[in-house]
Amino acid sequence: MAGYRRADDLPQVFPVFPLDRALVLPRSPLPLQIFEPRYLNMVDDVMAGDRIIGMVQTRPGGERARPRLAGVGCAGRITSYAETPDGRYRITLTGVCRFEIAEELSAMTPYRQVRAVFAPYEADLAEPVPPFPDRARLSRALRRYLNHRSYDIDWDSANNAPLEPLVNSLCMGLPFDVAEKQALLEARDFADRVEVLTVMLEIGAAEDDDDEPRPLQ
Repeated sequence: MAGYRRADDLPQVFPVFPLDRALVLPRSPLPLQIFEPRYLNMVDDVMAGDRIIGMVQTRPGGERARPRLAGVGCAGRITSYAETPDGRYRITLTGVCRFEIAEELSAMTPYRQVRAVFAPYEADLAEPVPPFPDRARLSRALRRYLNHRSYDIDWDSANNAPLEPLVNSLCMGLPFDVAEKQALLEARDFADRVEVLTVMLEIGAAEDDDDEPRPLQ
């Protein structure tokens, strides 16, 4: 994407958007609606540059208005942008590469900025190659998980979808908690992410669930 072939091709310093349970993964799109003034400012600034924003979750500690950041996030590039009549921005952030936070900068901007290290995740810049993990096991676990919660999806589309977009959309879209989302993000590679996701689905299918049935988004 955008000529990023090596970790060194990516910017070392960029803004971060701390948002728990919001995950972006390489080559996968995350639609966002931006309305807070500081993040409107952030989008304005990155649109004038390389369009890179780091999505990162938080961890316990720090001030309520400035929580501690998780150590690993994923950089995304704004690939679509629109303004609404009431001044909001609708953007799509497409994942590029995961990163480790080397340090948070003392920036004068209203949004937070970090210095990042991409080298440990440089493999994210290339699409995963076979052999892939057991798709049949993943499908069985997903079916049990969704049936347990009375979710509904288009199974024909799911069964025919390429594995990486399917797995990433499940990791991003299913209602896992913050720690689970972070575990999916930090999986060593794609094969490991499939294994982590499958185990989470198997565990989730075995748990009691008192929530009201709802459609899968």
